[in-house]
Amino acid sequence: MGQIAVCLVRLSYDTWLLSTVKKVTKELGVLNGVNYVGEELEQYSQYYGRVIIKFRKSFQSQGRFYEGLHKELVVQQILPTTFDGDDFPGYDKVKLSYQQLATIIQRGKRDWIAALENQKAVYLITDTYNGKLYVGSATSNSQMLLTRWSNYVSNGHGGNKELVALVEEKGFEYVKQYFQYTILENYNGKVDDKLVLQRESYWKEALQSRKFGYNSN
Repeated sequence: MGQIAVCLVRLSYDTWLLSTVKKVTKELGVLNGVNYVGEELEQYSQYYGRVIIKFRKSFQSQGRFYEGLHKELVVQQILPTTFDGDDFPGYDKVKLSYQQLATIIQRGKRDWIAALENQKAVYLITDTYNGKLYVGSATSNSQMLLTRWSNYVSNGHGGNKELVALVEEKGFEYVKQYFQYTILENYNGKVDDKLVLQRESYWKEALQSRKFGYNSN
């Protein structure tokens, strides 16, 4: 209680973005997840989303004491405005952390919004902490890929049974820290939903996400 948590979001292998600084107000007793509730410190808010830090992470845990790391953290750049994510790279190159996806959706980044809002797709969610996979689909029934992914940004689970259980067990912060979103196959909005669902089933079998991942059906 009372400790200060400096929160960073990974942008690439060894570059990180300062997302927030919080004062710990409550311990949660959560294992393998974020173990605290924090109150954001407004005096540092002008730097949120602007400070780029160079740091090569060599440990699995999500949190470490600053005292043992401060000499390894190097401020590389202070952006003139808040970082709003990279430009849309093409459907076959989409690989987003939760924070990157949230930034794109919350800031309404135009190129990404245009690419996702009318697109059907089979997508993959990877839990980068334990390697478990979740295969999902976006169809006209789920109002396309932008809406589907917006649901994950909103609550972390999108209503999926196993992901709901994960969020209940480890907290939404676990998703924010470890989830990555990619596109396996993308389709024009006119493609029949049945084809998309068939391809979703294929990828569940190919990646064994029912047996070893978060798919329950």
